[in-house]
Amino acid sequence: MDEVHSTGSLAAPPVASASASSTASSAASQETRADEALMVSFRDGEARAFDVLVMRHRRGLFNFLLRSVQNRSRAEEMLQEVFLRVVRSKERYEQTAKFTTWVYTIARNLCVDESRRAKFRRTVSLDAPRRGADGDDGPGMLESVAADQVATDDAAAAPQIRGRIAAAIELLPDDQREVFLMRQVSGLSFKEIGEIVGAPENTVKSRMRYALDKLRTELADFNKE
Repeated sequence: MDEVHSTGSLAAPPVASASASSTASSAASQETRADEALMVSFRDGEARAFDVLVMRHRRGLFNFLLRSVQNRSRAEEMLQEVFLRVVRSKERYEQTAKFTTWVYTIARNLCVDESRRAKFRRTVSLDAPRRGADGDDGPGMLESVAADQVATDDAAAAPQIRGRIAAAIELLPDDQREVFLMRQVSGLSFKEIGEIVGAPENTVKSRMRYALDKLRTELADFNKE
């Protein structure tokens, strides 16, 4: 799946005021320094360097978080937390790894914590009285997927297909789902993903292959229509 672009309901939320965001966007488009050099400059007191990093990475991070937690409001909160942790950790930053690897490790750790809390809540809810449909506030479905991933010409069927794809992704084991999202949504290399999840590159590739096989199986009926 391709990254969700700035139009539509899944656009990455601003992390600053509109005027500040516009200024940062202009700076980001003109900035040629590598992420790592920008982070060092931010560590050394250059605030504009942080603005550029935010503009470069907020959309990819937001899409990864959103597809991981399937709740826009929560993804927005987690995005803010990712960049807050970057700020808090700036004094300890060293150029020992790519900035992308470092920041996605922060995002992934937040997703792991969120998943644990969600599983605990779901387990506890098994003992709770069942609520009617009007009172159902279970986890939301992924709001959309890239249009070119919908293998149909029937626009009316798109919402159903998006829901099926979202549900199929949700059924993947955690280790396969996070690799799938980092690769397909955020466009990270297998090497970068391996560094983030702490697994050899070949293991990451195997998880991706298993994820794709399971998705093909789960969505096989679409190919028959």
